[in-house]
Amino acid sequence: MIPREWLHDANRRIRPTAIITPITEDPQRGLFLKWENQQVTGSFKLRGALNKVLTLEPWERSKGLVTCSAGNHGQGIALAGEKTGSPVIIFVSDHAVPSKLDAMQRYGAELRLVSGGYALAEKTARDFAAAEGMTFISPYNDGQVIAGQGTIGLELLEQIPEFSSVESIFIPLGGGGLLSGIAEALSEQSNCPRIIGVQSEASPYFHALFYQGSQSGVVETESIADGLSGAVEEGSITIPLVRQLADEIILVTESEIEQAIKWCWNTYHEKIEGSAAAALAAALRSQQLETKKVVVISGGNIQPEVFQRIISRREEAFQ
Repeated sequence: MIPREWLHDANRRIRPTAIITPITEDPQRGLFLKWENQQVTGSFKLRGALNKVLTLEPWERSKGLVTCSAGNHGQGIALAGEKTGSPVIIFVSDHAVPSKLDAMQRYGAELRLVSGGYALAEKTARDFAAAEGMTFISPYNDGQVIAGQGTIGLELLEQIPEFSSVESIFIPLGGGGLLSGIAEALSEQSNCPRIIGVQSEASPYFHALFYQGSQSGVVETESIADGLSGAVEEGSITIPLVRQLADEIILVTESEIEQAIKWCWNTYHEKIEGSAAAALAAALRSQQLETKKVVVISGGNIQPEVFQRIISRREEAFQ
């Protein structure tokens, strides 16, 4: 477990930079939507990245920071590096979303493209950091990163009156850092909501770990929820945390994710990325409108032409 005081320390530590993101209540649909797409870098990932960098000793930062990212974690590390004067190198898959690559570079990070998927980029980054004596920062397999993500849970407790009436919370699930942090923040509630992780059917690694005990044999296909893609690092601390803290892991289709992106734009005029839309799609799939549900809208960094293609379609699945 992550010590609870780490979450409160993280909350104080990141506050000069990371904002308290707003919540929209939609009583008609029984929804509370936590808009992390409005975070400084357009994603919740800033919280964990910034908290981790600020906990490092000056000599650790001065050696240079190395990470791997599908885009959002990299932006967080890049911004943290800019604020602390730390050089940053980010290894990314050559499949990464171009707009996210551009954003990382705007914060001053050096990018290294790796041919192949996210898992290879992660291994390459770790090997490089070890060989060069630099400081590697995992996107999820780190207690201080998880603590930073958990500050969302602390905000939810403050922002939702009578939080005990919330019956479930839908959280995008990739490496498990976001779910682990939020669930830890809520764990001491007398009436804790059901913790539901959501993945795309295209990349169901944690779903396999949770229900089958192994991700071996999982076949991954291309997903618009790029932030949730890739296998979970072997031995990651998030594996036992998610197994202990999650009540359920749900898979959604790529079509449902795209429909949720369009629905969110039409309903709230909010632009969200595929990872965030996965959690929203799962919540909208539920027809139990009398129950109160929280959806963590994890980010809004979607490639502009992809977003335009989705919202221009005629069909609308959710009402």
